[in-house]
Amino acid sequence: MIIRRAIQSDIPALIELLLQVCRVHHQGRPDLFKPGGIKYSPEEISAILEDETRPVFVADTDEGVKGYAFCMFRQKQGDLCVTDIRTLYIDDICVDENCRGKGIGRQLYEFVLQFAKESGCYNVTLNVWCCNPSAIRFYEGCGLVPQKIGMEHIIQED
Repeated sequence: MIIRRAIQSDIPALIELLLQVCRVHHQGRPDLFKPGGIKYSPEEISAILEDETRPVFVADTDEGVKGYAFCMFRQKQGDLCVTDIRTLYIDDICVDENCRGKGIGRQLYEFVLQFAKESGCYNVTLNVWCCNPSAIRFYEGCGLVPQKIGMEHIIQED
């Protein structure tokens, strides 16, 4: 397996993995996530792949792309409260549901971590849904710790 920057010909594989992520989220929070939904359209993915501030990495195996990490650089400068640090935010990460538990996710994350370090980032951050305990365990196993907690109070029920 190699981990590399995603290219335009990876879009069909990226879409299949994005569908898997949305399925997990829909199962955990059907009030928020649509069945069969997808985070990015093919056109949006194409544009992201051309944007140097939004690197996308894929885990490419003999059987094709089996994982991805959509990332983006973030930096606040001149903020009155927050320090001027550069962050690599993992917008989305996925390993094919048929390949989980084989170390692909760990290798992908380690690659992203090294890329962030080489890019002068202070940290790597991401968000994870509470309804996805296996993802939480995975991230904790990679050494991530909570930075902040998002909270909600549902006031309308359908």
